[in-house]
Amino acid sequence: MNKFIEKYKGIHPGFILERELQKRMIRQRPFALSINEHPQTLNAIIKGKRSLNIPLALKIEEKLGIEEGTFSILQTFYDIVSTKKKISSNTPNLSVLRKALFWDTDISKIDWNRQFKAVIHRVFERGNDTEKNEIRRFYGVKKVEAVLSAKTRAPYSVSHLKT
Repeated sequence: MNKFIEKYKGIHPGFILERELQKRMIRQRPFALSINEHPQTLNAIIKGKRSLNIPLALKIEEKLGIEEGTFSILQTFYDIVSTKKKISSNTPNLSVLRKALFWDTDISKIDWNRQFKAVIHRVFERGNDTEKNEIRRFYGVKKVEAVLSAKTRAPYSVSHLKT
């Protein structure tokens, strides 16, 4: 695999494009106009707010003398990494959490983002170290600590976990 691609695999191609333009001392607006593209479009790509489509990637590569397909491949790798993050961040690793911990509800129906306070309290009251570590990983240490250290804890009954 191309060393350039291997080096930047998983990074948004807009950030790499910005670096290339800076390295060559090319300003964004004149560059965008030189490839018949709206400067706002190029700016959104450089800021990582927009994907880089194949036709535009080809124009950029041709203008900068970069191997054809490089930016398209970088966009694909970025999309893969982003998708993996979304998939893994929707639910904690359920193989680590005992179903008995949530005996009063269907674990597959828990809204992990909306019911985070009840989940954190439940796991830290009744869970083992492995389960607590998974909840810390999933929600982040700061969020878990904030929930656990809240001075005015509302009682979380079983009904809060049911959907």
